[in-house]
Amino acid sequence: MTINKTDFGQNFIWGTAQASYQTEGAWNIDGKSPSSWDTFSQKKGKIERNENGNTATDFYHRYEEDLNFLKSMNFKHFRFSLSWPRILPNGTGEINPKGVQFYHKVIDKCLELGLTPWVTIYHWDHPQTLENKGGWTNRKMVDWFSEYTEFVSKEYGSKVKNWMILNEPLTFTIMGYMLGEMAPGKKGINNFRKAVHHANLCQAKGGRIVRKNVTNANIGTTQFTSYIEAHTTKDTKAAERMDALINRLFIEPSLGMGYPESKLFFLKSMKKVMLPGDIEKMKFDFDFIGLQYYFRTVIKKSAFMPYVWAKEVPPIKRGAIANQMNGEVYPEGFYQLMKRFSDYPSIKKVIITENGSCFTDILKDGKVTDNERIEYFKSHLNQVIRAKNEGMKVDGYFVWSLTDNFEWDKGFRPRFGLVYVDYKNNLNRHIKDSGIWFKNLLK
Repeated sequence: MTINKTDFGQNFIWGTAQASYQTEGAWNIDGKSPSSWDTFSQKKGKIERNENGNTATDFYHRYEEDLNFLKSMNFKHFRFSLSWPRILPNGTGEINPKGVQFYHKVIDKCLELGLTPWVTIYHWDHPQTLENKGGWTNRKMVDWFSEYTEFVSKEYGSKVKNWMILNEPLTFTIMGYMLGEMAPGKKGINNFRKAVHHANLCQAKGGRIVRKNVTNANIGTTQFTSYIEAHTTKDTKAAERMDALINRLFIEPSLGMGYPESKLFFLKSMKKVMLPGDIEKMKFDFDFIGLQYYFRTVIKKSAFMPYVWAKEVPPIKRGAIANQMNGEVYPEGFYQLMKRFSDYPSIKKVIITENGSCFTDILKDGKVTDNERIEYFKSHLNQVIRAKNEGMKVDGYFVWSLTDNFEWDKGFRPRFGLVYVDYKNNLNRHIKDSGIWFKNLLK
C-alpha cells in the first residue's frame, strides 16, 4: 500500500492537532483559573486511575521542544486550542497578561519555524466560574463566548488567519451535559437540550465575530463524526436516529437547515429553548468544515435507550478490529463521511481536522515501533486519495495527535501521538515509527 505526497495535490494541507487541557498542564500558575475540566478531573472516580491534567504533557513549558518535533517530521501546519481560563480567568472582564503572552509565544515560535498556526477557540475547557452559573446550559454563554472570541480574534488575528470556532460540540454536550461522563458531569435531557442549542448559537456567532475582526480569515468549525450502520435491516430506523444525533445535530443548523427533527423526534422539543430568529442566528457561511473521524458505529434498536431508542453493537461482539478505546478500525467509513459532507451544497471545503488511533505503544531502547498505527494511517489516507480522485472537496489532513496526551475520561492510558511521552521518566519525548513514517512521506 504505497502512498506518495503527490497523490494529494500540491496545495494539500498537512498538520497535527492537539488541545490545551490535554497538553498544557500549568493548571494553576501565571494567573490561570480552574477550568471545568480542572474541577471535574480532580473528583475521585471521574477519570481512569484518578488521573488529571494538572501537568498533562507540560506543553506550557515544553512547547518549543514539541514544535521542533513537528518541524522535524516535515509538517507545515499546527492546530492547537486556546485555554479560556488562561486568558480570561473570570470568563469575562479582566484579561490575564501572562496567559495572553503564552499564546503569542506559541504562535511566534510556529512562524519562526515556518509552521502555520491554526487556532481552535474552544476545545472544552471553559472557566469554572462560568460553569458555576450554568455553563453551556445558560443562554448567557452566547454573550460570554462572544466577549472571549472578540478578544482573542483581535489579539491574535494579525498573526493567525486560520480559525476554528468549536471543537466537536456533540461530544462536550452529550458527554458533559447528558451522560455526565465528561466535564462538567451534568446529566439529563433538559441540560443537553440547552447546551446543544447554545453551542449552535455560539458556533455561528463566533464565526461572525472572527469574520469581522480578522482580515483574510479562513474560518471553520469541527464536527465529530462516525459512520453509522444498522446491525440488521430491522435496525435501519434506529441507525437513522443515531446518525441524526451524531452526524447532523450541529452541521445542519449551521447550514440553515435547522435541527434534524424528522429523524430524531425529541428534537421537536428544542423549541422550548429557542427564541424567535434563532434558526437564522445558528447559520454561518464557514470557509471550511473540520471533519473528525475515528471509527464506525454499528447500531441496533433498543427499548432501554430513551430518545434515540438505539444502542451500539461493540466491535468485540462483531469480531471487528478495534483500537485501544474499542473504536472499530474501518477506513471505508472515513470515505463515506467525506463524501457525505462534500455533498452538502453549502459546504465549500472539507478539512480533516482530526484522524488517528490509539494502540498499545511500548518504549524500548528509545524507540517505539507502532506498526498498527502506521497501517491505520495508510488505510485512511488511501481513502482521502480516493475521495480527492472522485472530486470531493477535501483539502487538508491533521493527525491526532502530535504527542501522546491526557485523553479526557480515559486519562493517560490511550496513546494517539506521533511522539511518545514517557510519563514515568520526566515526560521525555521519543518519536515513534509513525512519526518517522510521516517524516518520509512529507519530505
